[in-house]
Amino acid sequence: MAYDDTKVREYLQVTHRTEFLTAREKHLIGLAVTMTRGCQVCTRGRIEKARADGLGDDLLNALVGIVAAVNAGVAAATAREAFQLAEPSSHESCGAVCSGEVAAGR
Repeated sequence: MAYDDTKVREYLQVTHRTEFLTAREKHLIGLAVTMTRGCQVCTRGRIEKARADGLGDDLLNALVGIVAAVNAGVAAATAREAFQLAEPSSHESCGAVCSGEVAAGR
């Protein structure tokens, strides 16, 4: 049986009908999410739709810069916390999950 995306499409249609966000805001949020998720096909589609609705490349490129900066900040903060947790004096442990024992079936 082929994948049926009917429910997903229905949910997206309902979500996009919100009166609290403008079309411009929806384009920018959608584009930020697809870039963060790393979907090139989705990002291209979002860029094409945003351009068709009059959003210029200066605005879209400004968004790219913000998304890149926020994601870089998240990556740096995640690494900082992981390094702190990896210190021998750290009191927190992720136990068997991090050691690979769970994946190895031990």
